[in-house]
Parts: sequence; structure tokens; C-alpha cells
Amino acid sequence: MTDLSAPPASEFKSRGGLARIWRALGYSRAGFAAAFRHEAAFRQELALGVPMVLAAWWLAPTPLQALALVAVVVLVWIVELVNSAIEALADAVSPEHHPLLGRAKDCGSAAVMLALLLAGLTWAVVLGARFL
Repeated sequence: MTDLSAPPASEFKSRGGLARIWRALGYSRAGFAAAFRHEAAFRQELALGVPMVLAAWWLAPTPLQALALVAVVVLVWIVELVNSAIEALADAVSPEHHPLLGRAKDCGSAAVMLALLLAGLTWAVVLGARFL
């Protein structure tokens, strides 16, 4: 018997298994490539963040603090990717100004700012404890 209350399966949903994981990795790679190619902010955050991630393991007094330093840099990258996705979707929906699309973009930008502030504060606390 078919459950009539359930929506029909989408043709865009994957089936599962190892092939799904392989395809998901390909989509992720394409997402990184698109962000790198089209988003100046993402490129800037990578240019600053990669050396910071490498230096964190040398600068931090403990492994847990090094992990915190790395985690906040990765968090900035994650939030920037989500913000870029919101902006791309908003631009695809309507190239003209719409107040709700503008609000979505502004909220994404605010999320990036909060992630950057958290990263800066975390680095200041850890490095301050080490060098001051």
C-alpha cells in the first residue's frame, strides 16, 4: 500500500551508497572551485587563513588551543561559503532589488562578520596568553 500523505520522491534526490558519496565529493569540489573562482572575499580569507592554520600548531601553547585557532579559521570559511551560496541564489532568483533578498544577503554578511570577530577574539586570547 502506498502512503498517500508522503510527497513523491524527487528525481533529484540521490539513492545512496558509495556512488552517492563519490558524487557528493565532486559537488563539494565544484563548490570550492566556484567559490575560489567567483568570490574575492573567499580568496582573501583563504590567503590569510591557510598560513594561520599552519602557524596555529606552532604558536599555540597547547594542542587544544591550536585546535581552537584552526577551528575559528575554518568556521570563517564555512560561513563565507554559506554566505556566497545565499548571494548566488538571491542573484539567480531576481537580478533586481527585492527587500527580502537584500535582507538575506545582509544577514549572510552579518554572519561572516560575527565569524571574523570570533576568530579575531580567539586568536587574540590565545596569542595574548602565550606572549603577554
